[in-house]
Amino acid sequence: MTSMPAQERIGSHIKRAEQALLAAKNTACKPAAVTVPQYAALLWLAEKPGISAAALSRLCGVTPPTMNTVLKNLQERGFIERTPHEWHGNVLETRLTEQGRTAMELADAGAVRVERALAAEFSGEERERLIELLGRCAQVLDALK
Repeated sequence: MTSMPAQERIGSHIKRAEQALLAAKNTACKPAAVTVPQYAALLWLAEKPGISAAALSRLCGVTPPTMNTVLKNLQERGFIERTPHEWHGNVLETRLTEQGRTAMELADAGAVRVERALAAEFSGEERERLIELLGRCAQVLDALK
């Protein structure tokens, strides 16, 4: 017996929702032949062309080594190009290619369908409250680091 029943552990419920979301988005990204981490990188690159790998890893919530692997795979497939920064030669700027933009748009169409289906299950007030509550969860957990 544990000191806290499993059904009372909020983290377990958050993890279950996260796993279901990732599975749905993985399915949604299949037509574009990209993974969810690859899609996330492409999405941010569309919004922030030239961003560094370190900044991109923070936005995507992955470690820098993981992001380097994601970027390497995207570059090998011709979805991105990486060039030295004009002033900081050791920093590589990353940009989408046309092929990468096409893949991102296809994956994004699927991801948006997932997000809209999820949002449709809640009233506007419930969505706002859920976002607020999840934000509080993140604040509490960040403070425990």
